[in-house]
Amino acid sequence: MSTSRIVVTGIGASSPIGGTAPESWSALLDGASGTSTLEHDWVEEYQLPVTFAAQAAVRPDTVLERPVAKRLDPASQFALVAAMEAWADAGSPDVEPERLGVDFATGIGGVWTLLDAWDTLREKGPRRVMPMTVPMLMPNAAAGNLSLHFGARAYARTVASACASSTESIVNAVEHIRAGYADVVIAGGTESAIHPITLAAFASMQALSKRNDEPATASRPCSIDRDGFVMGEGAAALILETEEHARARGAKIYAYVVGGGVTADSYHITANDPEGHGAARAVGLALAMADASPDEVTHINAHATSTPVGDPNEYQALKAVFGHRVDEIPVSATKASTGHLLGGTGALEAVFTILAVTERTAPPTINLTEQDPEVPFRISGTPVPLSAGDQLAISNSFGFGGHNAVVAFRSA
Repeated sequence: MSTSRIVVTGIGASSPIGGTAPESWSALLDGASGTSTLEHDWVEEYQLPVTFAAQAAVRPDTVLERPVAKRLDPASQFALVAAMEAWADAGSPDVEPERLGVDFATGIGGVWTLLDAWDTLREKGPRRVMPMTVPMLMPNAAAGNLSLHFGARAYARTVASACASSTESIVNAVEHIRAGYADVVIAGGTESAIHPITLAAFASMQALSKRNDEPATASRPCSIDRDGFVMGEGAAALILETEEHARARGAKIYAYVVGGGVTADSYHITANDPEGHGAARAVGLALAMADASPDEVTHINAHATSTPVGDPNEYQALKAVFGHRVDEIPVSATKASTGHLLGGTGALEAVFTILAVTERTAPPTINLTEQDPEVPFRISGTPVPLSAGDQLAISNSFGFGGHNAVVAFRSA
């Protein structure tokens, strides 16, 4: 097991508030909302109870060449757009194919391809189903296509642990580099599931906000009047490598990935543990790997989905780790701006956390009308300057199935 420090040398993102990582970060600091009313005919056709979502600011098929986009599900399109940006941002590392890996996650995968193919089968018969249907719908399609595009032969792995997926992929990538399987890994996650069936299903389980008349302010993490999350879409990618490899090629370094923790609640298939034991252990594991104490943490990007139960449960989990100091640490709940990208959300919030420690600024949390006394995080509607000196931040992700994943970043 290598003791090499792992660094971030490139970032990329396609989100509801920006087509690139810098655009997304700038919009986040400006307090933008990516949520709006859906203009699709199927909203009225199926009489959906929720008529809004956080759609990507830039469609990926307008960025990719048409022949490439046509053979990829939107989830894989987003993944490729984000990874290409991150790769270029890292200076297109010169690395042997056998030393380049991909660890790219999704929560659902190619849902649009799957259900479009089902419609084709019912309406036109089996001969009209596209031969590329399976390679487009499979959950590992994004990782496989990134491996093909960048010539990555070390490994290509897919994590599907719901909303914890891409944070878990980042942790896995760190472990694979430390284990000596790769020198450079493209890590992240993607999701494109703003579809009638997913909106109807999440609405049926009372998970989505139903603020159809005010969609831009529907995602309200930690606000006393929150009523559910907002579906988002997009992808984000990080280029991770050993510090030695990065310095040898003269790469810029955004931050160090110093720790990661992955646990399971074993409590309920959709509800997280109300006492937050699993989430707290994930934070503890991340800090242990970072050889850091809770007192060193200067910023937290909370999972904070804007659900009535989830937000206070996360607070209790963090209080178990940080004690009363949790009320003093600047916390950001960025899903207020971006909505919830499901399997892509952890990677996007990792990008935001990296930029927070790099620029020493905690991004704002919009739509906080009145803070819930059960979630008394130190949270702000405007950017908060972080203290001078070394920064240590964590980003939390928790998913259906009881999955918990936390990643820790230290300023370079």
